Formats: sequence, structure tokens, C-alpha cells
Amino acid sequence: MDSIAFILAGFAVGIIVGLTGVGGGSLMTPILIFGFGIKPYLAVGTDLLFAAVTKAGGSISLARRRLVDWRIVAQLAAGSVPAALLTLWLLHRHGAADPAVQRLMTSVLGVALLLTAAATLYKALAGKAAPPPVASRDPSATRARHWALPVAFGALIGALVTLTSVGAGAIGVVVLMLLYPRLPLPRIVGADIAHAVPLTLVAGLGHASLGSVDWPLLGLLLTGSLPGIWLGSRLMTKTPERLTRGLLAALLGYAGLKLVSI
Repeated sequence: MDSIAFILAGFAVGIIVGLTGVGGGSLMTPILIFGFGIKPYLAVGTDLLFAAVTKAGGSISLARRRLVDWRIVAQLAAGSVPAALLTLWLLHRHGAADPAVQRLMTSVLGVALLLTAAATLYKALAGKAAPPPVASRDPSATRARHWALPVAFGALIGALVTLTSVGAGAIGVVVLMLLYPRLPLPRIVGADIAHAVPLTLVAGLGHASLGSVDWPLLGLLLTGSLPGIWLGSRLMTKTPERLTRGLLAALLGYAGLKLVSI
């Protein structure tokens, strides 16, 4: 019975990811903690590899359509990957299963979910602005306001993702919109998803080395999520985006408040 429940949870999260583009970590981690009673460190570690696999497919598809600016991905990764490794070292030193570390994870996860809810609500209320033509390759569009900003924000996202598995989705998109205001939205999404793949893979494998990954659970979640993402992406044009994102923001906000108040 638990196996079926995990597959259905993966399927539901996959549909929402396909509909909204919001990272699965924002949904899967709180579901595992609250819905199934999984320890936070196991939920985070398992979800990181879950995100790496699910985002890899999207990254390949976007790269084939030439919607990934690898220069931006490299700039973000220059900050995020070292920050992820440093966070993993700290977790190894203090012990991911330590009660104090568990409390830190749940508190930071709550804040990350509240930030994700705010970013999701912002995009829902702002709607879809007409971006410049995707075919445009103006080199200035891939230059940040300052060269150090992508590295600094990448480091912040890297630490956040490694500690909570949340941050590489809606938060990453908003950060990129602020750093690269002239970049078309499809290329912003492409860079965000492509950057999330090496980050979640490094963080997930690091958690695996700490014993923080439940491999059978990961397999069940992927079994449900992959067809869910396929279905959700095809329902996207038939579902009111503002309503979907608004409800999702409320759900993430509730989960964030609940985690912060633990």
C-alpha cells in the first residue's frame, strides 16, 4: 500500500511540475515529511536525486531547442557547486541526522518554501509579459549587472538547495529575471533548469555518501513522476495558469508556515 501511495505522490507532483514549472522539491519534500513521516534529512537527500533525474530530461529538451545559455549556467554553477560541497562538508562534520541539524533543515526549508510561494504568486499576478524574440542573440542580454552577482546568488542557491532541496525552481527563475532583465523568459527558464541538474546531482550524491538517500523510495517516486510530468506538460495550455499558480502559492505558503512553526 505504501508503494502505491509513493507512486501516486510522485505522479501528482509530476503533474504540477508539468503544469507550472515549479521545482518538484518545493512540493515533494514537505509531502514526504508531513504526509509520510519521512525524516527531513532523508526527504531532502532523496528529493535532490529525484530533482536531478526529472530536470535532466527537461534540460536535454531545452538544449536541443537552443534555449540554454551555457555561459549563464557556468556563472551560476561557479558559485552554487562549491557552496553545495561546503554545505555537504558541514553536514558530514555535524551529522545530517543530528537533532539540531534536523531542526535547522526544517526551519530553513520553511523559509525557502515561503520565498518560493512569494515568487510563484508574483509570477501568477504578473502574468506573461511578451518577451523579446527567442531567436535574438544579443550578447548584452547574457551579461549580468555585475560579474560577481551570478556567482554570489549561485552560492546562496547552492547552499539553500543542498540543505533543503528547495530553491532551484521558482526562486532561481526570479533571481535570473533580476540579474538578466533583457533575457527572454524561455532562455531564463532554460538556464535555470540546466543549472539545477549539476547542482542537484552534486548535492544528491553528496547526501547519498552521508546515507541520506532512500533508494527504493526514489525509484517509486520516479515511477510516478515521469508520466505525471508528461501529462502535466500537455494539460498546461488547457489550465488557467494564474489559478494554478495562485493555489500552488497558497499551498507552499501553508507548508512553509507549518515548518517554521515546528
